[in-house]
Amino acid sequence: MQILVSVITLLLLSIVGYELGRRRVLILAGARRRDLHSRPQYHGLYVALWCAIPGIGAAILWLVARPWLGRIVALPDTNGATTAIVAAIAGITGLAIAHRRIAPPLRARIAVERIARAVMLIASTVAILTTFGIILSLLFESLRFFAKVPFFDFLFGLRWSPQTAIRADQVGASGAFGAIPLFAGTMLITVIAMCVAVPIGLFSAIYMSEYATPRVRANVKPMLEILAGVPTVVYGFFAALTVAPLFRGIGESVGIGVSSESALAAGMVMGIMIIPFVSSISDDVMNAVPQTLRDGAYALGATRSETVRQIVLPAALPGIVGGILLAISRAIGETMIVVMAAGLAANLTANPLQAVTTVTVQIVTLLVGDQEFDSAKTLAAFALGLALFVITLVLNVIALRVVRKYREKYD
Repeated sequence: MQILVSVITLLLLSIVGYELGRRRVLILAGARRRDLHSRPQYHGLYVALWCAIPGIGAAILWLVARPWLGRIVALPDTNGATTAIVAAIAGITGLAIAHRRIAPPLRARIAVERIARAVMLIASTVAILTTFGIILSLLFESLRFFAKVPFFDFLFGLRWSPQTAIRADQVGASGAFGAIPLFAGTMLITVIAMCVAVPIGLFSAIYMSEYATPRVRANVKPMLEILAGVPTVVYGFFAALTVAPLFRGIGESVGIGVSSESALAAGMVMGIMIIPFVSSISDDVMNAVPQTLRDGAYALGATRSETVRQIVLPAALPGIVGGILLAISRAIGETMIVVMAAGLAANLTANPLQAVTTVTVQIVTLLVGDQEFDSAKTLAAFALGLALFVITLVLNVIALRVVRKYREKYD
């Protein structure tokens, strides 16, 4: 509540500062607007930024310092009004200083661009530091796990049963932490999902980009992208209540045993869910291929299908690979569909008709409820997260190599 009140206060003050700065420079310039170094909008932005940045800084400092100050003196609790007042005072002070500096020779555009550059640099730094923080947290907790469970037992073990006893006298005082069944289940479901998503998504993108009329494309593409907006729990219900019983019934009719929770059902529904990730990106990339390449192919006597196969797809391959990589990452990280349709059994099998589980499902399962972070069971979630991070990193490296190779060929 405190942050919301402060943001609204600073937003209103910044709007007022923008108008004051813009009107002041217009009044000072009068009829000689050609003498302005920067456009009036930049003068308004200059004042608005001088209002917003000090206000945000003062509010952050107050929120950080308030607990310590509360130990020294009694501070009134006014439901965020104090923070808003501090932010408003700092914002008004900055607004007044900037407003006095407004003049036609002021290089407001340069100042605004420098501030924008600094904000983008700070945002990039925060993103990088956040990534490093995630890696270090995973690595630190994983090292604690590997101090309890040997690294090679985890990486190459064939049995996953992380249930451990709380007391030493209980049965099952040590669990099994072989992650191979989890990796195998993750890859199995991902492969099934990509076998569904890549052909359908790529062919639909080719049709919308090269064959469909503008009217058909304008209607079909939004309908296709609606699939990306459906909640995953809805897909999970669809897989568990419709697709899985359908496959089980088909299997019984032909004499094949199909588990009520199978990798095939989860993979098929997951593939339907990630079709927009492939189709939308591929469609945009193929539309970005220069029309001159198509015209050159047509001039040489190539048909439309030959142009798509030999010109458009190779030229758009880097973007298509990026879309497929995004879809793979989405499939690897999916949890809800697997929980509801594939189950929790860590089976080491390549049979898509049996129940399997994935890395992400086990991470969620291990961290559900009240857990202590000194047990191997809980720390195993961080080791699985680190392994998943490494797998995703390897996929990115492979995709970058493919993209670089074909970019050199078609640039």
